[in-house]
Amino acid sequence: MTLQQTSPRGLSTDQAALALAEHGPNTIPAPRPPSAWRRVLVQLRDPMILLLIAAAVLTAGLRDFTDLAVILVVVVLNTTVGVVQEIRAEHALAALSRLAAPHATVRRDGRATLIASAEVVPNDVVLLQAGDVVPADLQVFDAAQLQADESTLTGESVPVEKDTADQLYAGTVVTRGRGTGLALRTGSNSALGKIAALLSGQRPRATPLQRRLASLSRVLSIVAVSLSAIVAVAGLIRGLPLPDMVVTAVSLTVAAVPESLPAVVTLALAIGAHRMAQRAAVVRKLPAVETLGAVTIVATDKTGTLTQGIMQADRLWTECGWSIATGTGYDPAGDLRPLADRPADRATVRRLLRDVALCNDAALRLPTDDDPVWRAIGDPTEAALLTLAHRGAVDPDEYRAAYPRTHEVPFDSTRKRMTTFHEQPGRDDILVIGKGAPEVMLTPDVTPYGDITRAKGVAAELSEAGYRVLAVADKLMSPGGPRTEDQLHLAGLIAITDPLRHNAADVVAAFGRAGIGLLLITGDAPGTALAVADRIGVHDGDVVTGADIDDGKDPTSGHVFARIRPEQKLDIVSAWQDAGHVVAMTGDGVNDAPALRRADIGVAMGQGGTEVARQAADLVLTDDDLGTVEAAIEEGRRIYTNIRTFLRYALSGGLAEVLVMLVGPLLGFAVPLLPAQILWINMLTHGVPGVAIGAEPADPETMRQPPRSPQEQVLGAGLWQRIAWTGTLIAIVTLVAASWTHHTGGPWQTMAYLVLGLAQLGVALALRRPGLPGTRRRPRFLDTAVAGALLLQVLPLFVTPLRNLLGLQLLSAQQFLVALGLAVVPALAIIARRTAAGRRHDQRTAAR
Repeated sequence: MTLQQTSPRGLSTDQAALALAEHGPNTIPAPRPPSAWRRVLVQLRDPMILLLIAAAVLTAGLRDFTDLAVILVVVVLNTTVGVVQEIRAEHALAALSRLAAPHATVRRDGRATLIASAEVVPNDVVLLQAGDVVPADLQVFDAAQLQADESTLTGESVPVEKDTADQLYAGTVVTRGRGTGLALRTGSNSALGKIAALLSGQRPRATPLQRRLASLSRVLSIVAVSLSAIVAVAGLIRGLPLPDMVVTAVSLTVAAVPESLPAVVTLALAIGAHRMAQRAAVVRKLPAVETLGAVTIVATDKTGTLTQGIMQADRLWTECGWSIATGTGYDPAGDLRPLADRPADRATVRRLLRDVALCNDAALRLPTDDDPVWRAIGDPTEAALLTLAHRGAVDPDEYRAAYPRTHEVPFDSTRKRMTTFHEQPGRDDILVIGKGAPEVMLTPDVTPYGDITRAKGVAAELSEAGYRVLAVADKLMSPGGPRTEDQLHLAGLIAITDPLRHNAADVVAAFGRAGIGLLLITGDAPGTALAVADRIGVHDGDVVTGADIDDGKDPTSGHVFARIRPEQKLDIVSAWQDAGHVVAMTGDGVNDAPALRRADIGVAMGQGGTEVARQAADLVLTDDDLGTVEAAIEEGRRIYTNIRTFLRYALSGGLAEVLVMLVGPLLGFAVPLLPAQILWINMLTHGVPGVAIGAEPADPETMRQPPRSPQEQVLGAGLWQRIAWTGTLIAIVTLVAASWTHHTGGPWQTMAYLVLGLAQLGVALALRRPGLPGTRRRPRFLDTAVAGALLLQVLPLFVTPLRNLLGLQLLSAQQFLVALGLAVVPALAIIARRTAAGRRHDQRTAAR
């Protein structure tokens, strides 16, 4: 099929299915996942694993097959856990990529249809407007003020004008106007696909948190190696064999450093992002997960986030009177009734409805079996105008056929108006229609004809009542005359509302409890902004307008912003960031993209937003609901808290093991623990229980606490002190247990092994996130993981081959009970401190 043969109806559903089968999906082929052997080799390159392999070679040379067997078991299990975690993380991120896939509007079976960009096929008729990302290489055959940013391909920052002789290329962005094109090349055959193929082998970069933790791991490794060397030297001084001390030092180094930390962090971030997606927040950039926990300011649009995003044209005004619309959403069912005491003249109403149906680029999507609701295709405000026309018995399709558009000046956020030019049936003159913001349209230059003073007063009243107001005007122009947008005749005003979401006030209150400020930013009039702010609980006496910002007013002086141009959002975000805040900002338009990129967290609307906004954002809300941002921030806080909890757990255990090996000889224990025993304990405590801590649910109080400081170090806010006393306490009870058993003539080394391992597992349970008050405690992944590790910790005492392998001995019932009693002490101390801290917090809260 060639361009000349293309039907304006586009492909049929059957033709598109055949083309998709022939050409494949419109996607860039993903790089092949690494083979199983490559994954294993990557895990074996870990410095800690290399140390273990070196220790295995050494023990094999010394014919120490007991320690060799334990070391090999630890290497195999650690490698297996690492590979499994890597695969799970990749699967979670792949699922997110599918959820975040862009969409395109095509003409199928004669109707505008929204589909995933991956389903675009050659010869599809693609409809584009400002803010769309071009889904494939296209031949343009209809263009109105069409302009595209091709910097992604050419590096040229100046947008390029496009006409019907030009092509558009996949991955570029429509910055102005609208157009229609025929898909020529898709997938890897497109211009973007050929470039992407060169980059497909690159692996994703580590997140900032992962880089900070990797740096921390290097520091810990140096410290652990140094302390282990001290242990080895002390053993040599006491006359112990060099090979034994080398293996002991290596084992202790491995135990002291949480080598599973990178894998735990990667999995926690990926699974956290997947959980966000299940709560309608799709993470496009993994660092956003960790940044969410530090957000202090949320800057949000009114339309579609605080409100339902279902625009409703409720009433219209002409100089003759008022009409009121009935109906819900975009469903054309309903009618338009004159106001009883001030009815509008039917002819003037029909003229106004004709104008808004013609000066309009939107469409209405019919209900389907999968989605039995009328939907807007295009701008929601324009879709509301089409719905209003239907309710007033004006068929937009009939009028568009009778009044073909010959020219247009599209709407943009700077002009705040749109103008279209139309032929008229049976007449030579041209109908010119303009619509836009009242302050732009109702001026002596633009609309000098009509009762403008009265219209301004009505517009102000509607705006103060919370309505968005559009002014509509028209004129007749001679066919050969210049295309001008002024000297119009007033047709009327239309009042549009977007009902508040049922949870808007609750979300704002939740942000307040969490120490997060909310900025309400809208392009509507100050009266509308204040009306919405009062209803949702954003109490701010003054409204900062776009004109105020132009005059140099500090954007941090208020929380309610009105008549804001999209480019001014960048000024607002920058000002609050300069004041030390971490800013999340919502946006949906092409001009929001710079501010979305500048914000610490850019949040785009998945339903009503433009594709370019979604591509610029870190987070996409599939339900356009600000409450989803609250859920995402809670998830971000949960993940960061769990990573810190894992650090406390793992580093406390490592510190305890080092202290036992350092202090034990001073108490008369030449070798407090054998290398095999150290490695066995490390394998059980740092393995599955560590991963389970990363999956713990959020603390019920997490959204009642202030956000963490973005300057806070990973071990900051007192964490290293908690690690120090927890590790010290574990070491003390271990040494006390060993001393008591030694004093009574029992197997003190077995006692030290048992108490050291059980105490660490008890700490894991003590760090378990509390449940909601009044709810029954249910088993979690952490409970199961700790139970399994506890069983494997005790099992060698009762299984002879394992007991011999680890160098353990049987314990009496009394010794076993003493071990259990001492092992729970660190856990009880953690619970007691947390309970006391909770009481102090409650007392401070009550005092306030």
